[in-house]
Amino acid sequence: MIISLVGYMGSGKTHISKILSEKINFKLIDLDKEISRRNKLTIPEIFEKKGEIYFRKLERETLEEILATEENLILSLGGGTPVYYNNMEIINTGSKSVFLKASVMTLAARLSKQKEKRPLIAKISEEDLPEFIAKHLFERNQFYGKSQFNINTDNRTPEDIVTEIIEKLYL
Repeated sequence: MIISLVGYMGSGKTHISKILSEKINFKLIDLDKEISRRNKLTIPEIFEKKGEIYFRKLERETLEEILATEENLILSLGGGTPVYYNNMEIINTGSKSVFLKASVMTLAARLSKQKEKRPLIAKISEEDLPEFIAKHLFERNQFYGKSQFNINTDNRTPEDIVTEIIEKLYL
């Protein structure tokens, strides 16, 4: 079984995937890290040198290859992955998809501490961050909402979220 974690940046995909992977003893693949490893470039470097369209093609190819495997794994997706091509459809066909849902205020609080690590929001002021996130979420929620399972992460511990994922997937 492949479990794909879907959600906006700052929703906890990376952190939750690590805990879930350890708890149920599944291999963990972070899609962005896998793309970086295969291309020997960071995601920002790929965007800068080759452009977003090139990156989205790489992302799609890597996603298809991973979803074609038969192994038990947790797949932590990039925040934009479900939005392009028919990615959400193939994510749902090849895996159990779990949307880690967080409010704009929760995301803004988490992301304000990580701005320098996140090229998309690095230059956005603190006061403009919630509006930027809200606009982005409005565009992306139609894709995230196609996930097979939705889990609200606001004001919850990572352990509590992992327990709910395990219960929903009957693991």
